Amino acid sequence: MASGTDKRLRQDVIYSVFVRNFSEEGNFKSVAEALPRIKDLGVDILWLMPIHPIGEKNRKGTWGSPYAIRDYRDITPDYGTMKDLKALVKEAHKLGLKVIIDVVYNHTSPDSVLVSEHPEWFYHRKDGSLGNRVGEWWDVVDLDYSYRKLWDYQIETLKMWAEVVDGFRCDVASMVPLSFWQKARQEVEAVRPGCLWLAESIHQDFILENRRRGIACSSDSEIFQAFDMSYEYDTFPLMEGAISGRNSLESYVAALNAQEMTFPDNYVKVRFLENHDQIRAHARVESEAALHNWTAFLYFQKGAVMLYAGQEALCRHMPELFEKDVVNWEGLEGSPFPGWVKPLYRLKKDAIFADSTFKARVLPGDVLMAEHTENAKGPNDDAPKRRLAGFFSLTGEARFVDVSAFGIADGRYDNLATDGETIEVAKGHLNTRGVPVILDAARIRM
Repeated sequence: MASGTDKRLRQDVIYSVFVRNFSEEGNFKSVAEALPRIKDLGVDILWLMPIHPIGEKNRKGTWGSPYAIRDYRDITPDYGTMKDLKALVKEAHKLGLKVIIDVVYNHTSPDSVLVSEHPEWFYHRKDGSLGNRVGEWWDVVDLDYSYRKLWDYQIETLKMWAEVVDGFRCDVASMVPLSFWQKARQEVEAVRPGCLWLAESIHQDFILENRRRGIACSSDSEIFQAFDMSYEYDTFPLMEGAISGRNSLESYVAALNAQEMTFPDNYVKVRFLENHDQIRAHARVESEAALHNWTAFLYFQKGAVMLYAGQEALCRHMPELFEKDVVNWEGLEGSPFPGWVKPLYRLKKDAIFADSTFKARVLPGDVLMAEHTENAKGPNDDAPKRRLAGFFSLTGEARFVDVSAFGIADGRYDNLATDGETIEVAKGHLNTRGVPVILDAARIRM
């Protein structure tokens, strides 16, 4: 694991914004105006998807992909100026939010500044032409990190942005050499102590396919050597399958439990139900009651939470990456989502989520049960350990659950997943009533 990674990152919520499609204005100022609402939702980190100018050559769609970058050291004019970005960061800091920006270091647009100035720093096909190693990414050309001067340029660029923002979300980080990221982290730390590093690690099938083709690619375990946080694409396909019926809920839960034994003690996975590459959660889960339970389980898992702008409005449409496709905010008024996540955010700040042992299991009726047990402070710590238990009816239907085997005594408990609701356990059973239930097993209401 990256030295210095703080387990308390597991208690944070990240909010992802595609500035172009966040509003009709599509600029930093409109994001800054929304910051109080975003903060009130329960957010710690604002992630701005790529803010740099987009290439013209081989452009996908009318507006182009924000991941086909022309100049790493500039800002797309539509978003505003460096002064506007700094004003956004300043307002975010006033509200206690950190700001991270996207780093897209695997490739550039074919007409990028670096292609013009240093074509030797790029991957070349057998015929000598520039290209990329992933066929569907035909709007970009890949960088070649065998050139150490490229390392210097990229790290100097990171240090420039680290003067402005608090950290980086690194696109397809697994396809850029791990040793580069380790060196970059070390050098950036001198400019921005405590800089945040989030890796977009990639699907396991993609890792295997790259390696089969002779393309170096870091596994999730390796990527943690340089990054504080990584994506959960090792388990996300199984979550998709559990929702669609392609695979069992048990296989998804088994993969989650395996993370506890596979990764370093202070691993931080970023948990999400949707992002800019995936369909909206409400498009997958039609029932609001079921979505409430899935959302509560998202917050209850070990790791940071990531929300994608528009998720709070229960949007079903995922904005296009290559067009101007503004988030439909009409559903925000009256949306139950803010009411769902505010108590979950408060609960997430409980110290048990920073240092616990996590385990999940599947109960009858598609109820997912999970628990956090407080870790001992040392080998001689034999004090009783706190335990939080969660019960999530993933169909959204009321379920009568036998909890007698989980050490939960009869009595009335505060439901920590909701505001002001109590749950009664009688004769070793509880009724979820279709809402997520999270109990502190030692705190019975008298």
